[in-house]
Amino acid sequence: MKRLILPLLGAGLLALNACSTTDSSTTTSATDAASTSATGTAADATATTATDTANTAMAPASADSSPAMQDGSMAKADPTGPTAPHADDKEFMMSAAHSDQNEIQLSRMALTKDVSANAKTLANQMIADHTKSTANLKPIAAKAGVTLPLGMDAEHKALAPTMAKLTGKEFETKYLAQMVTDHQKTANTLAAHKTMTKNTALNGWITTTLPVVEQHLSMAHKDSNMKM
Repeated sequence: MKRLILPLLGAGLLALNACSTTDSSTTTSATDAASTSATGTAADATATTATDTANTAMAPASADSSPAMQDGSMAKADPTGPTAPHADDKEFMMSAAHSDQNEIQLSRMALTKDVSANAKTLANQMIADHTKSTANLKPIAAKAGVTLPLGMDAEHKALAPTMAKLTGKEFETKYLAQMVTDHQKTANTLAAHKTMTKNTALNGWITTTLPVVEQHLSMAHKDSNMKM
């Protein structure tokens, strides 16, 4: 009887040991798999973050932040933007002459104020170029039977007394801002009327004058930005 019991006990112990080993192995494998999965996920997340960061760094800058726009070097006419009245050639030529006088007289005022050297350089160029512009327009207007005005328009006549009271930096800031506004409007007017007029001589005057006005616009933009 004892001989039968001992072999049976031995077989039972071996079976229990085998089960224990299998369970341990299974648990270890599951643990290792979970650990590997977690490690892989973390690594993937790190790699994705690094890739996103690199892509962001290589992304091109927005066109709106272009330095060329900030210094005014790309300032251009926009014929679809705000323009002075130009229903016909007569109205256009009178408006153009008013524009010349607006810039000439405000620039003469600037030279009497305590403004920077850049502002004085701009003012002197405004006076010279807009005086020449009117001189070149006169024979074209005369041939068309148009008498050009010799003063500023109503808007600038109303503005002049207010500007006359300003001095130093306050005047310069206002003056430069007005030069930007005026020259953008004038450039737009020139570009728009160029597509309308049938007067060959007037079209040629616009072709010559528009680049000068755009240059003034760029200068005013640049000087205005320097004051900010």
